[in-house]
Amino acid sequence: MDISDEQEDGFVNRPCIRVVSGEIVKEGRYLIAQRRKDAVLPDLWEFPGGRVREGETDPQALQRAVDYRLGCPVDVGDCVMELTHEYEGYTLILVVYRCELQEGCLPEAANVQQVAWVSPDEFGDYEFPGADQRTVDMLVSSMVD
Repeated sequence: MDISDEQEDGFVNRPCIRVVSGEIVKEGRYLIAQRRKDAVLPDLWEFPGGRVREGETDPQALQRAVDYRLGCPVDVGDCVMELTHEYEGYTLILVVYRCELQEGCLPEAANVQQVAWVSPDEFGDYEFPGADQRTVDMLVSSMVD
């Protein structure tokens, strides 16, 4: 095996997917979306976002994905966190940005099952994929610190 084929974590030839998501807060509640039944990791909840396509910047990908999924344009702010998570068969790099919905826009379930505005103490009522659960855990723990 050529060492150049091996990622730092020891996994060989694993696809690496970069995903961006938006932390959108309104009156102390966070916007989350339920993944479609035909999606990878169906029915789970996440902060809205999507994959970064070749040639896109993170903010471009986030604006495109949130508009597609929720029918709402967003303004992308600062990076809140970045983490790497191993799923079966691929590595996910998840980057979370603070976002604001553009004036007058009300998110809807355009290409997701549902949307919900939840307070931090309600996160436990929703099931998130592994990487997203880690972001929720970090967010909640930062509020306690």
